[in-house]
Amino acid sequence: MPNQTPISLYVFTTSCFFCVLFSNVIPVTPKSTIEPCSNSDSCNAVLGYTLYSDLKVSEVASLFQTDPVALLTANAIDISYTDVENHILPSQLFLKIPILCSCVDGIRKSVATRYKTRPSDTLAAIAASVYGGLVSADQIKEANSISDPSAPLDVGQTLVVPLPCACFNGTDNNLPAIYMSYVVEPVDSLAGIAARYLTTVTDLMTVNALGSTAIKAGDILAIPLSGKITTTFCILVSRV
Repeated sequence: MPNQTPISLYVFTTSCFFCVLFSNVIPVTPKSTIEPCSNSDSCNAVLGYTLYSDLKVSEVASLFQTDPVALLTANAIDISYTDVENHILPSQLFLKIPILCSCVDGIRKSVATRYKTRPSDTLAAIAASVYGGLVSADQIKEANSISDPSAPLDVGQTLVVPLPCACFNGTDNNLPAIYMSYVVEPVDSLAGIAARYLTTVTDLMTVNALGSTAIKAGDILAIPLSGKITTTFCILVSRV
């Protein structure tokens, strides 16, 4: 478990169900684990990301302003063949995206990502589709001081995309670890996530300040990954 205490906060409302007469409105509010911080240091972190379309390695790297070699190395993809940056990655492929996690306004987040808008883009589509729920439309709106989120976006407009991350002193249970921000899928359970990433339900509950094992689609969890991946790409990330 990390040495710092996380804060599990409700960060944005994505939907609600409206029932017939005399029924209550039940908001569905995904939450994200927020790590408080008080200094200007940074750490290596990872985003769990599912490709929304077939994309070249260079396109994915550009989407997150990360190094293509670091991206491939983090996912154990062969980097020895020629023209590797033009290698096409298939839609729905799950990737670990290496990023630098900073301390901004008292919490851990990554603010290095910039997105250039395309025709028909909306804040909601950028958040949910392009970045796979790692950020909300409201967070993009606030980061870019957009007063009217319903107004059309200018094509080619550059937006800051704040992304979740955690450092927790780079340790988990006193062992080296890198933390991955993971968006919960509808089929996920805490036990299943723990088994997949070689940790325990208890550790995930501690890291994310969960009062129970209940999680829901859209929640963003911080997942400790084995320190074995630390030396694999941390130097590459720092070069970006």
